Order: sequence, then C-alpha cells, then structure tokens
Amino acid sequence: MEDSQVIELLIEPLTKDLGEFTVRRALPDKRRQRVGPFIFFDHMGPAEFPPGNGVNVRSHPHIGLATITYLFEGEILHRDSLGYVQAIRPGEINWMTAGKGIVHSEKASADLLESGQRLHGLQTWVALPLEQEEIEPRFEHYSAEGMPTVHRKGVEIRVVIGSAYGESSPVQVASETLYVEAKLDDDSSLDLPVAEELAVYVVDGSIDLDGRTIPAGVLAVLKNDVTARIKAVARAHVMICGGATLEGERIVWWNFVSSSRERLEQAKRDWRDGRFGEVPGESDFIPLPEK
Repeated sequence: MEDSQVIELLIEPLTKDLGEFTVRRALPDKRRQRVGPFIFFDHMGPAEFPPGNGVNVRSHPHIGLATITYLFEGEILHRDSLGYVQAIRPGEINWMTAGKGIVHSEKASADLLESGQRLHGLQTWVALPLEQEEIEPRFEHYSAEGMPTVHRKGVEIRVVIGSAYGESSPVQVASETLYVEAKLDDDSSLDLPVAEELAVYVVDGSIDLDGRTIPAGVLAVLKNDVTARIKAVARAHVMICGGATLEGERIVWWNFVSSSRERLEQAKRDWRDGRFGEVPGESDFIPLPEK
C-alpha cells in the first residue's frame, strides 16, 4: 500500500467449502505466500453443529510443515499415525510437526456428535526451515493454563507462540515464530510487537491501523521491521502472527509443503500407493486430489 508507512498488503480471505463447514483462507495468497514461517492461515467458523453432525476431516498426509490448531470455541479430536489421540479445546495448542511425513484426522468425539457444538478457531501451518524439512514427525499438546497472559489497559494478551510483551510461550518452535492473541475493549490501543515479518488478523470487531479501518476477516500484512499501534474501533479480537523470514522458496500442493518439486511428486506417489502409514483404528481417508 504505497501511501501507508506501515501496511504492505490487505488480504481478504477466500472462502473454502470443507463439506461440514466453510473456512476463510488468508494464506497462501497469490500476492503473498507467507508471513514469517506462516504459510497457511484458515479461519474456521463460527459454525453450529446440531446433534448428529460434527467435524469429520478424514485421515490425510502432510510433509515439510508443522500444523497449529488454536480454538476459540468448541473441541476437535486429533488422531495421528504416531498413535496420539488428543482433544483440543479453547486456548490450547496442538503443534504437529510433519517433517518427512505424518497422517492425521480431525473429528468430533462421540459425545459431541451426540450433543452438537459450536466451533470457532484457526488452523495454521508453518513451513519448516530447509534443514528440518525431512525431520522425524512429532506431536505436542500444550494446555491453556501454560500460555502466559498479559493485561494492559483495556487489553488482554495471550502469548501463544514466541516471545512478546515480556513473556515467552512454552511452545517449542522450528524457527523464530510469533503468534499472539489480543482482545481489546472499545477505544483501547496496543503497540504491536516488532518482528521481521508481521501480520494482524481481525477475528472479530474492527481496528484502526495507520489511519485505516481494518474490519473482521481481513489480514493486514505489515511492512518489514516497522513499529505500529492498533486501536479498537469497536471491541476487537485479533491474532498477531509472523516471525523471521524463512530461507528459500516453498511449493504448496494440497497438504504438502516442500522446497523440492521432486519431493512433492514422491509424496503424491507415497499417499496414492499407501506408503504414508495409517491412523490407528481408522480406515477412512481423503484420496489424493486429481488436480
């Protein structure tokens, strides 16, 4: 944005239909593939599931990335080919490192299928550094109580990943990563942390950034290494994401991220031919897309 000293780009997410519900996808964008290590950014819901219905993301593979699931409302049951079974609830973090390959599913538990639920949250991926693209897969879960919270005048801040506002998250990362949740009362302000690459996503409400009103559902990408302040135009809920620039180019195809097109082709063959492994106890899966 040529006339802004702070904003490089405003991204209005594309709507993607996942069957049971829709998501708004801000990254990757044709104008900007990633912000820091964040290479995929989906806003899920809010979605209402009546009794008998729920999230049903069948088994699917990943390579070359780590997935981050963060919920504001509801619950998702994670299962993976390493044998982990973990429910994630609001304020918690599921960090799954795919590395050389992992398979997982995300579904509603039997209890939630019976009762129904409201689901709202973010699903993001971070690309792994070049030297870690083929590391062993792993899974970590972090409780909501372990996330540091900071209170400023009219603002509640949770440092989900990285270090900011004098606090550090316990989440172990592959590269310099920043992920912060902030809830601002009407007319309250917040100085944004400084990172080499940074973006602010408005989950709810609206904010003022460099004299521009940023509404809900928009990702504002900042220029590198700038200092900035946001102000709540109306009570606002935002997520701040970014970190250090990752070395090298990345290719995104379906659920795969890699610096090598040949490696992507191998991953396609491996999934098509059943060489990725399985989620214990599950037989349903998402086939390789034809395109």
